[in-house]
Amino acid sequence: MFEKILENVRKTVPLIHNITNYVTVNDCANILLACGGSPIMSDDIGEAEEITSICGGLNINIGTLNGNTIPSMFAAGKKANELGHPVVLDPVGAGASRLRTQTAYRLLDEVKFTVIRGNISEIRALASGTGTTRGVDADVADIVTDETMDDTVEFAKKFAEKTGAVITITGAIDIIADQSRAYCIRNGHPMMSKITGSGCQLSALIAAYVTANPEQPLEAAAAAVCALGLCGERAFARMSEQDGNASYRNHIIDEIYNLTGDDLESGARYEMR
Repeated sequence: MFEKILENVRKTVPLIHNITNYVTVNDCANILLACGGSPIMSDDIGEAEEITSICGGLNINIGTLNGNTIPSMFAAGKKANELGHPVVLDPVGAGASRLRTQTAYRLLDEVKFTVIRGNISEIRALASGTGTTRGVDADVADIVTDETMDDTVEFAKKFAEKTGAVITITGAIDIIADQSRAYCIRNGHPMMSKITGSGCQLSALIAAYVTANPEQPLEAAAAAVCALGLCGERAFARMSEQDGNASYRNHIIDEIYNLTGDDLESGARYEMR
């Protein structure tokens, strides 16, 4: 199944509009090119609707939120909804400040999202206001473990039912859920936490996978999560003693570029709940 999802990305070359944070904008563009998609990075209100109109999907990331980009997020989101395009929300740092949290709440109220991807603290902050963040990282008290996984799966399914979105909670164990099914994914490597932007890259990747597979948003999101996690594993295996986190970031992009459907199908490690 994941093999076909990846093949559809390569075959359709989805054009993705990204309103994303300027810390990782180059990495997001490169991960989209590497997976077989095509990026447009545009956040000015003067062209937000027009750019979204020519793209197949939209990725909204609030990592470097500011007064200039917020109106563009709403304009592009509503236009994408009008056109029936998939929309991904990455609520970076939700719960860390009033501006981030309230903007994320408003986006949920006014824009219909296909996928919402964040760490467990960000997703809890959106769902119930109880999550806490450490900057843009998950709070230790929120982190998903084997002991808390069943409860987190049920939480994710309920939030998916409430929002109509596929809820994608990423961490050491990733949980991707709609209202009735959940993938619990164990791909990835701890080194991924040592680079800025692996989560931002994943949200862009999810946007491409969902846009290329619009009838299977749950499976497409899960495939994207497995793909990046697997490539994180393969990238670490390529590292020499002289390599550090900058080399690791580049290795991940290279691995996404070289990933085949067979690689993804055989390397994905998940269970259904």
